Amino acid sequence: MASTAVNNNRNIRKSVFAGSIGNVVEWFDYSIYAYFATYIAANVFMTDDSLSSLLQTFATFAVGFLMRPIGALVIGRYGDKVGRRKALSLTIIIMSLGTFLMGIIPSHEIIGIWAPILLVIARLSQGFSAGGEYGAAASYIVESANKHLRGFWGSFQEVSVTVGTLSGAMFFVLLTTFMPVPMLEEWGWRIPFFVSGILGVAGLYIRKKANESPEFEDAKKSEDTSNGNVFSLFPKYRKQMLTGIGFTIFWTVSYYGLLTFIPTYLTGVLGLPDKVSLIAKIIAPMIILIFVPIFGFVSDRVGRKPLLLASSISLGILIYPLFLMIATGKSVLIVIAMIIYALLIALYSGPGVATVVEIFPVKVRHSTLSFSYNVAVACFGGTAPFISTYLIQVTNMQIAPAFYVIFSAIITTIVLFNMKIGEPAGDEQQ
Repeated sequence: MASTAVNNNRNIRKSVFAGSIGNVVEWFDYSIYAYFATYIAANVFMTDDSLSSLLQTFATFAVGFLMRPIGALVIGRYGDKVGRRKALSLTIIIMSLGTFLMGIIPSHEIIGIWAPILLVIARLSQGFSAGGEYGAAASYIVESANKHLRGFWGSFQEVSVTVGTLSGAMFFVLLTTFMPVPMLEEWGWRIPFFVSGILGVAGLYIRKKANESPEFEDAKKSEDTSNGNVFSLFPKYRKQMLTGIGFTIFWTVSYYGLLTFIPTYLTGVLGLPDKVSLIAKIIAPMIILIFVPIFGFVSDRVGRKPLLLASSISLGILIYPLFLMIATGKSVLIVIAMIIYALLIALYSGPGVATVVEIFPVKVRHSTLSFSYNVAVACFGGTAPFISTYLIQVTNMQIAPAFYVIFSAIITTIVLFNMKIGEPAGDEQQ
C-alpha cells in the first residue's frame, strides 16, 4: 500500500509538472511583452506619441486574445477526442513558434508596415495555442489528482502562471540593470523571446514523455468521450459554459490588471523610474507563488466557495483605495497595495482551477472549459490593459482602472452565489 501511494504521488507530480510547463512559457511570454512594451512600441510602431504607441502595443496584445476562443474550440475538440497529452504537445509547439517570430521581427525602420503586421500574426498564433492550453492543462492536472486534493494540486496550474510571470520580471530586471539602454532599445529586448522559444522545446520534450490523464483514459475505455462537432456544445452545455464565463471574469480582469497592466502603469502613467517600481513588480508574483497552493490546500479542507466569495467581495470593495495608494507614487504604499491585491487574487486562484474544471463533464471538458475560459479572457482579461489605459485617457483619472475591477467583481460574485461548488459535474447533471 505504501509503495502504491508513493507511486501515485510521483505520477501526480509528473502530471502537474507536464501540465504546468506550457503555462510557464505562456505567461513568461505575456510577462515579457508587458514589461518590454515600451521597447516593442518604439521598434514596431511608427508614431512619435509615446502614449499612442503604448496603446497600439496593448491593442496588439489584446488582438491575440481574439484567437483564444477559436483555439479553444479547435484544440479543445482535438483534446476531447485524442487526449489531453497530445493536445498539450500541440499547443506548446504553436506557442513557441509565435514567440520566436516576435523575437526576429525587424523594426519599422527596416520593413515599415510589415513590422506591426508580423507582430499581429505572432500574437494571433500565440492566442490560438493559448486557447487550447489552459483547458488541456487544467483538465489534465485536476483529472490526474486525488479527488480530495484537487484544490491543492490544481492550484499549481496558477503557480505556473506566477512562475512564468516572475521569470519575465526577473529577466526584465537583469537586462535593464546590466545592459546599456541604447543596446536594450536596439536589440536587447528580443533576448527573452529567444529564451522562451528554448523553454518551449524543453516543454515539448517533457509533455511527450508524460502519461495520459487517468480520468480521461477511464472515460475513453467506457466510450464516454465526445464525437460530436463543436456546434453541438452550445445548446447542450449552455448553462455550464455561461457559468464558466461568469466565474472567470473577475479572475482574469484582476489577474491581468495586476500582472500585465500595473507594471506598465507604474512607469508609463505615473512616470516612476524602473528601479523605484521594481520591488512592487516582483513582490506581487512572489506573494501569489507562496499563497496560491496554501489557499488551494485550505479549500480542500473548508470548501472552495467561502474562499472564492471572500476574494471577489473583498477586492471589489478594496480595489478603489488600493489604486489610490498606488497612484500616490510612494514606494511603501505601492508595495503594501500590491501585497494586499496579490493576496486576494491568490485567495481566488487557490481553489479556482479545481472549481472551474469540475463545472464541466469529462467527455467535453477540454472543449467547454477552454471555450468558456477563453471567451472571458478574450473579452475581459486580454483587453484589461487597453481598457485601463483608455479609461485613464478619457477620464483623466489615474485611478479609473479600479472601476473595471469593481464591475468584474460584481458579475462574478453574483455567479458564485448561484453555483453549487464542490461536486464534480457528471453527465447526469446536464
